[in-house]
Amino acid sequence: MMRLEGKIAVVTGGGRGIGAEICTEFAREGAIVTVTDLDDMSAKRTAREISGSGGKADSWSFDVTDGKVVDDTAGEIEERLGSIDIWVNNAGISKVVPFLDCSEELWDLTMRVNLKGAFLGCRAAIKRMLPRKRGVILNMSSQSGKTGSSNYQAYCASKFGIIGLTQSLAVEFAGHGIRVNTLCPGVVFTPLWDEQLADYAEKRNMKPEEVKPYLESRIPMGRLCTPGDVAKAAVFLAGDDASYITGQCFRRRNHVLDNRPGINRKRKE
Repeated sequence: MMRLEGKIAVVTGGGRGIGAEICTEFAREGAIVTVTDLDDMSAKRTAREISGSGGKADSWSFDVTDGKVVDDTAGEIEERLGSIDIWVNNAGISKVVPFLDCSEELWDLTMRVNLKGAFLGCRAAIKRMLPRKRGVILNMSSQSGKTGSSNYQAYCASKFGIIGLTQSLAVEFAGHGIRVNTLCPGVVFTPLWDEQLADYAEKRNMKPEEVKPYLESRIPMGRLCTPGDVAKAAVFLAGDDASYITGQCFRRRNHVLDNRPGINRKRKE
């Protein structure tokens, strides 16, 4: 039996990477998936791929930092598809920037997308779940939400904040049948990682082609976490098998980025 049969699921940032994989895995488990993304084309593409594989999916484009738009879209989704059962706050950005080079604009943008976006998504979902006394919210944090690393100050702060938000909401709404949990994956090679790979390598005095083998060498399993690994965990947390789990942070710790002596020293030729 499919674990999410007939559930209405909303996934922000669902057009690519981890978000797209969560959408696909939810659909495989019987959910009716709403793929949302700022990039309308990527959201439509993911929805088409799901529908073409026999799943049920629709797409919406909206900005997770605009409270009115988020709330209005949640209302439109319910009008078209039915009551929202699952809401995944996955949309996010990440920039590799040394602390003294981090502008106020970059700091504010990171907080708006990663943390405010999760807050607004939670608010829109909870408003609709409360009258029915049921619902599941999954917030996407990161291993960087549990352990800080250099050159990621804004990202780390936003992801730490998501864990605090999750724990607070879990306590407040547990008695109303609403569960709120967080996923904290380690490094997952997605288009987001592809975009920052060169910066990551430069700031750690490595060649781009050395990054992935280095990261893999720090993992006992010998491989990076995949979008599928994260998506399968999301399915479990969204389903009835996790009905007594709330306020938890599920961490997939890959490696230590900066804590070894000399990690930021120049590489010897």
